[in-house]
Amino acid sequence: MKKIFGFLKFIASFILIYTAFVVFLFLFFRFVDPPATSFIYADSDAITGLFSWSDIKHKSVSIQNMSKYAPLAAIASEDQMFFEHFGFDFQQIEKAMKENKRRKRVRGASTISMQVAKNLFLWNTKLVIRKGFEAYYTLLMESLWSKERILEVYLNVAEMGKGIYGIETASQIYYKKKAIKLNASEAATIIAILPNPKKRNPKRPTGYLLNRRAHILEQMNLIGGVGILKEGISY
Repeated sequence: MKKIFGFLKFIASFILIYTAFVVFLFLFFRFVDPPATSFIYADSDAITGLFSWSDIKHKSVSIQNMSKYAPLAAIASEDQMFFEHFGFDFQQIEKAMKENKRRKRVRGASTISMQVAKNLFLWNTKLVIRKGFEAYYTLLMESLWSKERILEVYLNVAEMGKGIYGIETASQIYYKKKAIKLNASEAATIIAILPNPKKRNPKRPTGYLLNRRAHILEQMNLIGGVGILKEGISY
């Protein structure tokens, strides 16, 4: 009995310490831009042997130094209920589950918050345990960060090309301008390459990419244009 009690005490202590550490990280990154993410590490030669750190291009900027069209395009494309939910869009999750039963190509329902949690701390796999950690981190993030901060980090850490991370880097590489100078079409084109940024290039848009950009631009207008950003972003 003492051994069982000791083991349970150890588990409880471990969970408490782990939770405190994760909360500290989220509080730290609430104010400090993450220098890298688990996905960036996965792209480095330390993990895969495919890239060196010199091949990774990543720069963070404040959301006030991004064109308003960048967060608008991200919301229109990835998570139209972003300002309404607490990390999970259950309507879209249910819809995706129903659709995935009758189609070969799996449709995801990750919100922007879920994607930030995954990109920062997790790995790209379909294991159930990863989904569990993703949900846990998403709840912590929604509790400790503002919607503005979540969107800001998302646009700074999302992969937007081979070794290209963040809207500022993508804007300078694809359009030779800072992210704050992006127009609606350019912002929508960059966002349109997600979720397969390594296979798509805004400089050489395919018919599919052009159609996807057109759809995102249409959705940007339908959800209210840049006016919806007033709900959670201080420009």
